[in-house]
Amino acid sequence: MKFSYQQAFRAMILLAFSAMLFKLHFTGEITKFINPKYVGLSQSASVIFLILFFIQITRIWSVKEHSDGHCHHEDHVCGHDHGVSAFNTKKLVSYMIIIIPLITGFLLPAKVLDSSIAAKKGGMAVLSSQNSSQKDSQKDTSNQDSTDTDQVTQSDTQVDDNPLDPGLAANQEVISKEEFDQIKQKLELASNIEMNDFVYNTYYEEISKDVKKFKGRKIELKGFVYKEEGFQDNQFVLSRFLVTHCVADASIIGFLSELSGASNIEQDTWIEANGVLDITNYNGMELPYIKITEWKSISPPKEPYLYPISVKIL
Repeated sequence: MKFSYQQAFRAMILLAFSAMLFKLHFTGEITKFINPKYVGLSQSASVIFLILFFIQITRIWSVKEHSDGHCHHEDHVCGHDHGVSAFNTKKLVSYMIIIIPLITGFLLPAKVLDSSIAAKKGGMAVLSSQNSSQKDSQKDTSNQDSTDTDQVTQSDTQVDDNPLDPGLAANQEVISKEEFDQIKQKLELASNIEMNDFVYNTYYEEISKDVKKFKGRKIELKGFVYKEEGFQDNQFVLSRFLVTHCVADASIIGFLSELSGASNIEQDTWIEANGVLDITNYNGMELPYIKITEWKSISPPKEPYLYPISVKIL
């Protein structure tokens, strides 16, 4: 019997990937990297890596005289590596590319995105462009059907009497188009807007499309404090990160806010706030603006990121 160190090393890599994914799921840290709707796929990947590990084990020991099978290594006929060729620089680079994510995954703690990442992603420039694109989208929609946007029907009122429970909806991977419309209709009628994590992104988009419609309404929300050069002493952005697929595509969303004594609040502090929606201009762009009336410091939530609502289109 011949023992192959390279094949054994490859088996350990497969086992390590399976163990790392299992660890992330066991600790709950997996949602700090991916959208929860992909958790099932990640769990499947962990199982697949484990299966591949057991398959790879069979390649570690081989009968020397038959190890070549139908390939002639000395003649390089088959054109691929069976793990018995000499270790070289090319293999070293290949292994390092694979090993580095494993080392960081096991040794480095999962870090929640914060204001330093928000600044690198563009900060207020991104928020301004988001609001601009939302307004353009609203104009296109209004041209198609201006009547629907100016009227609230009797059925809309019934939605407010029997709103969709955010707690129930948050546990659904996909909601129907009717349920999604109910969420938006509830916002239309709300005098006090509650920005819970499930509806946050949808409400944010609707408010950004037509800020004037929501001016003067009360609003409740939470987020981390983000400050930027050029802000006044009483200004900051009450921010969140929106993750569509994974943290690599995370984008900052939030509201420019006004609060007396804001200069005393450290950046990245999580707060829960009540305020009134208003309108302001920032670098020539019309943006929603919150005049905070009450606030309190809170601990960072267990699930700090926001996710888009998945809507099933029939």
